[in-house]
Amino acid sequence: MGHQLAYRAAADGKRPVSKIGGASGFFSKARRPAFAAVAFFVTALATTAGHAQSGPFAGMAGTWNGGGSVTLDDGSSERIRCRATYHVAGPRMSMSLTCASDAYKFNLAADVQSDGNAVSGSWSESSRNVSGSIEGRGGGGNFQVLASAPGFNANISLQTRGNKQSVTIRADSQFRGANISLTK
Repeated sequence: MGHQLAYRAAADGKRPVSKIGGASGFFSKARRPAFAAVAFFVTALATTAGHAQSGPFAGMAGTWNGGGSVTLDDGSSERIRCRATYHVAGPRMSMSLTCASDAYKFNLAADVQSDGNAVSGSWSESSRNVSGSIEGRGGGGNFQVLASAPGFNANISLQTRGNKQSVTIRADSQFRGANISLTK
């Protein structure tokens, strides 16, 4: 459309009008402070996102979906569908993992932080009203942690490579373990 106006103006022997330089243009004196504020906000947001991507939980932020299997203490195994959401802020991460089959469901939540290669935090499983602590090691999307609570221990291995993630849980309770594959 702008090219058509310029062509018509040139055909009439007139100089085309620039919408950018006029008082009603985007960069008018009245709009410059607003543009500067938006530019600052976008720059700050990009810097924060870049910082989060360079931390120990780099590449994990967002929502992941997939499936796997859960094994119970009687040896039975069921297919499950899972959804994980990770919120990353530098050395801190909160996550939510919900998995369900026709007969089984668990809702795992955790808040962890990294100090070098050490990872620590807390976890909870809402459908069974259990919570405890997390201790372990890792970084760069690969973690080995122990989730503990009175009468419950679970080893959790989490590996992230690009848009693929695997979660392996081994426990010493009615819930024996899970193998989960997720994609972003």
